Amino acid sequence: MFGTIVNVITVIIGGVLGMLLKKGIKGEIMDNVMKAEGAAVLIIGMNGVLTNMLSAGADGKITESGGLVLLISLALGAFIGEILKIDDRINGLGGWVEKRIKSNGFSKGFVSAFIIFCVGSMSIIGAINDGLSGDSSVLMVKSTLDFITAMVLASTMGIGVVFACVPLFVYQGLISLFASYIKPVIESSPDMMTQFSMVGYAIIMCIGINFIAGQKIKTANLLPAMLIPVLYNLLKMVENLW
Repeated sequence: MFGTIVNVITVIIGGVLGMLLKKGIKGEIMDNVMKAEGAAVLIIGMNGVLTNMLSAGADGKITESGGLVLLISLALGAFIGEILKIDDRINGLGGWVEKRIKSNGFSKGFVSAFIIFCVGSMSIIGAINDGLSGDSSVLMVKSTLDFITAMVLASTMGIGVVFACVPLFVYQGLISLFASYIKPVIESSPDMMTQFSMVGYAIIMCIGINFIAGQKIKTANLLPAMLIPVLYNLLKMVENLW
């Protein structure tokens, strides 16, 4: 858990510093900064999707895999998210918090930061290593990246980014606690992490689009999509056993 605790602390410090930087900056400037952040987030997400989707063979030929899984995952995830009204519920909770702490845009910063902090193999593999052997090296690297991300996001999106440390702690903490059960499943299905990360980075792309164009895509409703590759690979494992 040490790596996760450090990760949470870096997010808090980075977020607070970002909020301090925000003070005294004109709204028009912050709007342009937000769009620039959106472009960067979009590129990061696109890079993550392509990295996990494309591979080069020994002959140098590039092959694609996982595109169908990505399509099905996003479609089913969005469907489930809409039925459960995840985005509406989070925004409702965010609205309640906003009234209490008088901070506009809490929900957007909270959801966006949480997805960015928790998507990708570093979060899962780092937490597993931390839980099994106490090796926090991966999470130390992730903490450095999250510190910068939190500072940049909080400079435009406010305190919601800082509060994202709560689900981050729960998410990575649970992975560390149950690492001995999770690791064999991941090792027995190498495609699972690749597809999980691919779908997660696709959601990050949607966050980037929202930063640039305004709130258009309900990214919270896409969160169930990240479970589809996991369920798909678990079903394949069960089928192979039979």
